[in-house]
Amino acid sequence: MLRYVFRRLLTAIPTLFVIVTMAFFLIRVAPGGPFNQERGLSPEIRANLEAQFGLGDPLWLQYAHYLGNLLRGNFGPSYNMPDFTVTELFAKGLPISVQLGASALLLALLLGSVLGTVAALNQNKLGDFAVIALATVPSTLPSSKASSSAEAPSCTEMGSPLANNSVTVKSGML
Repeated sequence: MLRYVFRRLLTAIPTLFVIVTMAFFLIRVAPGGPFNQERGLSPEIRANLEAQFGLGDPLWLQYAHYLGNLLRGNFGPSYNMPDFTVTELFAKGLPISVQLGASALLLALLLGSVLGTVAALNQNKLGDFAVIALATVPSTLPSSKASSSAEAPSCTEMGSPLANNSVTVKSGML
């Protein structure tokens, strides 16, 4: 069993490499860029930003830097929020995501266990059919209707750095 798990983990490495490589090159092939806005930037500001982020380098060099940074855990600066790195934003959001995920898992386990027991004890009776209907109805609703009944807390309420929409440009960027 341990050998099987180890083998599966080893196959994850080339799979992740292929996914990372495809994502890198698909993003580079897509039209536009990280600095495209409704009102364009002046050519000198765009050139300075591209030089700062290495977007003017050859593609193979950008890819080598990208892989090296990923291996070191450096996800680079945020293009949308220059005062933060992606790692900082990830570290801020991870505890919130873990808390939400754990809460959802706990709620699903508790409700699933209780409702599954009710359905098993009332097989082919009203209790069984009610549990089946309760489990089936949400999966038939469009996601916009299902989510509107229980709105998630906003970024502001969760204390996320993404809650502040103001983005400042550092003086060295211009």
